[in-house]
Amino acid sequence: MTSTAALAGRGRSSPSRARLAKYLRHATGVAVFLLVWELAGRTGLISWLPAASTSLARVAQLAADPAFLADLASTLTAAAVGLPLAVLVAVPVGLLLGTVPVVEEMTRAIVEFLRPIPSVALIPLALFFFQPEINAKVALIVYAASWPILINTLYGVRDVDPVATETLRSFGFGSGAVIWRVSLPSAAPFIFTGVRLAASITLILAISVEYVVGGAGGIGAFLIQASTGIGADAMVDVIATLVWAGLVGLVVNTLLLRAERRLFRWRHA
Repeated sequence: MTSTAALAGRGRSSPSRARLAKYLRHATGVAVFLLVWELAGRTGLISWLPAASTSLARVAQLAADPAFLADLASTLTAAAVGLPLAVLVAVPVGLLLGTVPVVEEMTRAIVEFLRPIPSVALIPLALFFFQPEINAKVALIVYAASWPILINTLYGVRDVDPVATETLRSFGFGSGAVIWRVSLPSAAPFIFTGVRLAASITLILAISVEYVVGGAGGIGAFLIQASTGIGADAMVDVIATLVWAGLVGLVVNTLLLRAERRLFRWRHA
């Protein structure tokens, strides 16, 4: 009895130890990176690079800077508006292309033509059609973020078990019911993965548009102001802003990854 309880205790503690070891490896990697950064800045090995301690101190200061927080809110607002719109556009289109082969064949050339076009190259066109700049920013976010969601939806629908769809049809269910009851639930993990990938794209594109346009506000506009400074302080501001952009992306990806694992636990089992 005692040995059985001990084995059960070891089984429960094993995942906790593995999780702790993973976190320790992550922390070690970050610590080594910061140490190398600090040494490179302090010793002048990279002349233009400020020390990690100086840059991180500025990162903390920006957390209390009203101007920066307003720009950060502008970027996050555009991303928060654009991503759901991309989902509303891409998921139905992906379901249509995945369930109706004729439509997919008819539109394949158009999709493959539009998909490689860099979204940043469309900024002048978006500014011409959408005013003010915030609308152009959201429109470009929707365009860029739609592709990973659409492609993942398409592949998710193709991965649906044909036996399940045929079984439902044999009971008299129509195409709409099959999509709603079988195709969409089966493709949901693929769709969510597409949304997670698209979330990073929304931040990248929002900052890129802000950096190019300048007057639209946001982290990109803050970067322009920081880069126009003189001396080492300008570089510190630039790096601190980039660190903030990376932290936002890391937090968003981590939250979505945790949500994906929780919602589709059966897939990771």
